[in-house]
Amino acid sequence: MERLLTVDEVADRLGTTVRFPRRLIEERRITFVKVGRHVRIPESSLSDYVAAHTVVCVEPSSRRLKAVA
Repeated sequence: MERLLTVDEVADRLGTTVRFPRRLIEERRITFVKVGRHVRIPESSLSDYVAAHTVVCVEPSSRRLKAVA
């Protein structure tokens, strides 16, 4: 069984306040597990969320470099 993270742990890993992961949960933008009245987020869900929202850098085209130079 994979590790389930608390909202505080998710906020800490993302470097945000607790409000941000709570909003993700409320808007159903991240998968979560209800354990009684507690909410837990599987580590894989957090990894998937980060991967899905990661923006990769784009190499500048050679044409743009010539125009700037």
